[in-house]
Amino acid sequence: MEALAEGLWELADFHEQNGEIGKAVKCLETICQSQVSFLPIVEIKSRLRIATLLLKYTHNVNHAKSHLERSQLLLKSIPSCFELKCRAYSLLSQCYHLIGAIPPQKQIINKGLELACASGDGFAVKLWCCNFTSQLANALAIEGDYWGSIAALERGFSCAAEMYYPELQMFFATSIFHVHLMQWEDVNSVGNAAVKCNEIWEFLQPDKRRQCMGLFFYNELLNTFYQLRICDYKTAALHVDKLDEAMRKEMQQVQQIKNLTVELNTINDSLSQSDPHNRERLGLYEKQTQLQEQLRQATFSAGMESMGSLYLGNARQMWDKLELAPPPIDGEWLPRSAVYALVDLMVVISGRPKGLFKECGKRIQSGSQLIKEELLKLGITDGVREVNLQHTAIWMAGVYLMLLMQFLENKVAVDLTRSEFVEAQEALLQMKNWFIRFPTILQGCESIIEMLRGQYAHSLGCFSEAAFHFLEAAKRANRCKLCAMFMPLFLTFALATQNHLPRIRLASGLRITHQLLGNIQLVSQYLTLLGSLALALHDTTQAREILKSSLTLAKTLYDIPTQIWVVSVLTALHQELGEKGNEIENTEYARKRGNDLQKRLADVRSSIHHMELIEKVKIEVHQLHDTDIRRANAGPSLGVNLDIPESIGLPVANSTPISRLVNIDTGRLGKRKS
Repeated sequence: MEALAEGLWELADFHEQNGEIGKAVKCLETICQSQVSFLPIVEIKSRLRIATLLLKYTHNVNHAKSHLERSQLLLKSIPSCFELKCRAYSLLSQCYHLIGAIPPQKQIINKGLELACASGDGFAVKLWCCNFTSQLANALAIEGDYWGSIAALERGFSCAAEMYYPELQMFFATSIFHVHLMQWEDVNSVGNAAVKCNEIWEFLQPDKRRQCMGLFFYNELLNTFYQLRICDYKTAALHVDKLDEAMRKEMQQVQQIKNLTVELNTINDSLSQSDPHNRERLGLYEKQTQLQEQLRQATFSAGMESMGSLYLGNARQMWDKLELAPPPIDGEWLPRSAVYALVDLMVVISGRPKGLFKECGKRIQSGSQLIKEELLKLGITDGVREVNLQHTAIWMAGVYLMLLMQFLENKVAVDLTRSEFVEAQEALLQMKNWFIRFPTILQGCESIIEMLRGQYAHSLGCFSEAAFHFLEAAKRANRCKLCAMFMPLFLTFALATQNHLPRIRLASGLRITHQLLGNIQLVSQYLTLLGSLALALHDTTQAREILKSSLTLAKTLYDIPTQIWVVSVLTALHQELGEKGNEIENTEYARKRGNDLQKRLADVRSSIHHMELIEKVKIEVHQLHDTDIRRANAGPSLGVNLDIPESIGLPVANSTPISRLVNIDTGRLGKRKS
């Protein structure tokens, strides 16, 4: 019987590697449902493997949980099997996490910790301690117990130090940094956590760093978030450059590995099907050996060699995952695609203030396309709403949807800066549409949308409507972290030109904007004010130089309103100096720019969506009723028919149009690009 079980396990491996998950599960269930009794240990291993497949490839958490609970009952009668017991606890913890049942998850984790603590202090035991500690810290953070989470992570860090495992120490250090960022009670604590992470990373040997690219991206992104939070945009840009360079290199290496893998699979298929006496067979073997060596070198160069082995039957393609810690720790932060999209977003956020709009546009397009492809994999197509989502898909859908909204927010900002009002309108409509379809997941974006509606209205001269939406945004979130940077502008208007104080305050604001924010639009506006002030004080030489610099920056940004403003001040300068030729030239330039601006304004105002965006009403969303919530949690909305009761949740083509489940008219938003 053991030989039969081994054969079924190998067959399940084969089907999983070929992407035939239903067949893999069926092989394993044959053991569990057999009329002939297998040894308990065989059934336990099979059920753990089934649970792993279901959690990995389906939304069927309940059936995975049933297999794990059955495994636990069988394990109670076996005195040893430490590894299997820990795996059962760990997978069951993941089940509770996926359904949002935090209290029972913590109970299971504590049982795992008790088992590990009672099993000695060997290396494998400590690894399991680190695994359960990490899961506990995550559960505590979800509950909002940040200090409890940090305390658990610090215990994990100490355990990793006892193991002399610096990569694992780095994992816990970055996790502590992450929780500090979430909590943000003491900026010094956050800064100290960042310093500690960077010190540990520098301590790692170069070959170890190469094997820890997941930790590299995690740490650099956290550092970027931290620098952005303290408004040190220039330092943040240094981290973004490192991230972007690493991502480009990773993408090339991953593509090489994919190509070699495809070619090797083709050779393997040819060898399995060719005649044993075929003269080409020897050549195929030589090619196979050559490709295997190239693949080994490529994975080693990319730092992926540690990911080549399977763990508990998980044959996930190594290029899809950026590991943070070794098995058995479930150390992935985000899938590789989400990390790449996040790097693109950071490039946009870093480049937008500098006026690098061409590169920003490329990254917005590539990042948005990547996200939409991942949303399609989650079943999110046109017409799908959050009530149709699997409960287990909500978290990952939320990650990608929030990233998409960030890309769209930056697109609106770029387009408004460049006076591309029609494109800004289209992007803002997309944001509104996504929010209407996923109001619970995207509830944090409501204030952002209201703020952008205000900016859109203000750019079009609808000041009363702009004030309404700015107030609505303020009611929903406190987005005033950068107010100190803009206060010199407001004080200047109040103080006018009575003395030298406005000049000092403008110079101070300009210095902060240039050194920390690196925002050339703000720099241009500060320079225009300084130029205007210099002209009012009859310092025409300095006024001319300042205003010329401001105009150059405004042209770089395609910022038409600021260009017109600067030229109007320059015209006044030329009038004072009696430079008639320059005055006429500037007047003509301002006229052309003004006509261009008025045409753009007329185009966007003629749209049927213009009033919809600026009207003084909040966005109305469909509130979930109890029946809708039950539908969202009840199971898959995609039909399946694999003839395997335990495999419900494997995605196949949907025979029922999902639009029949939608009862909200979105037609008034017009044609969408989503």
